[in-house]
Amino acid sequence: MPLFFKKKPSEDSKKKLEFQLCLSKEAGADDVLDISACELSEVSFISIESICPLFQVLILHNNELRSLVPKGCDIGTLATLKVLDLHENKLTSLPEDIGKLTSLQILNVEKNRLKSLPPSIGDLQLLQTLNVKGNCLCELPFSIGSLSSLRTLNVSDNNIVQLPKQLAYIRTLETFTLDAAMMTYPPSSVCVEGTESIQRFLCSEVVIEYCPPSQYLLPVLEHDCGKQDTNSFDSLEEAWKNKFSNYEKRKVRDSSDPVYILFSLEQERLEHGVSQQQKVQDAERMLMLEKVRQAEDDISSRINNMLMDNNRCVCVQEFLVEQRSALSGMLQQLMKQRDQREQELRQVLVEMQLKSDSNQQNYWMIQYQRLLNTKPLTLRMQEAGVETGLVNMLCKLSAQHYLPILVHHKVTTESLRHMKSSDLKKVCVQHYYPLITASQKNDEAASVPMASPPLTPSLLPNAIVFHAPSSPVTPGTPVTPSAPSPVEGPGISECVVCMEAAAQIIFLPCGHVCCCQVCSGALQGCPLCRSTILQCVRLYHG
Repeated sequence: MPLFFKKKPSEDSKKKLEFQLCLSKEAGADDVLDISACELSEVSFISIESICPLFQVLILHNNELRSLVPKGCDIGTLATLKVLDLHENKLTSLPEDIGKLTSLQILNVEKNRLKSLPPSIGDLQLLQTLNVKGNCLCELPFSIGSLSSLRTLNVSDNNIVQLPKQLAYIRTLETFTLDAAMMTYPPSSVCVEGTESIQRFLCSEVVIEYCPPSQYLLPVLEHDCGKQDTNSFDSLEEAWKNKFSNYEKRKVRDSSDPVYILFSLEQERLEHGVSQQQKVQDAERMLMLEKVRQAEDDISSRINNMLMDNNRCVCVQEFLVEQRSALSGMLQQLMKQRDQREQELRQVLVEMQLKSDSNQQNYWMIQYQRLLNTKPLTLRMQEAGVETGLVNMLCKLSAQHYLPILVHHKVTTESLRHMKSSDLKKVCVQHYYPLITASQKNDEAASVPMASPPLTPSLLPNAIVFHAPSSPVTPGTPVTPSAPSPVEGPGISECVVCMEAAAQIIFLPCGHVCCCQVCSGALQGCPLCRSTILQCVRLYHG
């Protein structure tokens, strides 16, 4: 007993274990060892091998097992094992070398505490049923795709939300149970449709053709049964069922024995489970046959449609050839028209360019004439009383644009003779010392009579001049405005800077009227054409 118990069991468990071991020693029972519900916390394979050396079925469910293989034991001693039932224990892991159980066909670890499956589980080439329901698994190992004989897989009641693509290589899988609503890969909409839908999805992911498992089951069942039989699937299930049934009958000794009652209940549960499984498989088989029939009908219909479409395509191609010829002729005609229109457009552009150059040359004169027409009345009255000598002197020096400033400050020729540079700065005349020199020379030439030209509007500046941040225009330099010629004269428009006051300043040399007097003082370039502002001329609207 110490080889099986790590902690002290109850008396009932001891009696039950003794009864089970006695049954295993009976003739004809050497292939089945049932030590379930005996409160076992550890199992010694050495002791099991000495009791039942050739057993094929090991039933250990409803115990307290935390590890399947104790220290110092080799799982390879169970190489002949075909059925291993470990459900409802406390296992947290399976042996890393579980792949040594090369004869294992059924593995049931339902309702344990498994967190992962060892990669060597893929070496169980004869495994047909794997039940890991009710554990703590988050994923399945990639090696599970190597289970070439697996027919039933149950991974429900776990934390698995994604399946490995390698499951597509299990071509014999008939029943796949999982939590479809929780799945993210494959999507839940695919998982709820059943095993075939899942396998089709995974096959498309790994780019292989899906085939029904019935095409791959025959070699597996032939390997298990050792003979050629198309109904080997049903015969194999029936054989295992009969084997369990006979073993249960051999365990019955007395109908009043409580152990017998337990075994009877277990047998009924197993029979009910087998019956339910058989019904599910029958339903899936009928569903599969119906889907195959529908697929055949669909393929037949598609073939007929393709033949009809082929006939239509011949007619359509002939029609397309005619349309292609017509379109080619239209395309050539359109290309000729395009070349002709391009030539006409170039000619129009040349004419427009010539008109634009002519209008731009005349624009400055038009703007200047409009400034003359909008001269304030007060300024005209002031200019009428200007000394003729002062006007002639400013015209000779090309400084007539200073005349409005000198008139405003009532500067005469006599007072200009005595003014210094500081005095000129006070009246807004800066860096123009020739005025002082000219005034002195004018005094010397006063004794010589000289015919003065009449005071005409063309000799007088017609607007008040404000200095821009840059240096003044060099006398004699031609100035060409860059502003486009307007259709009508410049009207009263808003300032493009503050968008409130009216435009009052004309920028030279571009000729644009786009700012008020307040905003123009802070500008160095025209807001419209970005050209440098050399002068700012106040514009009065009459």
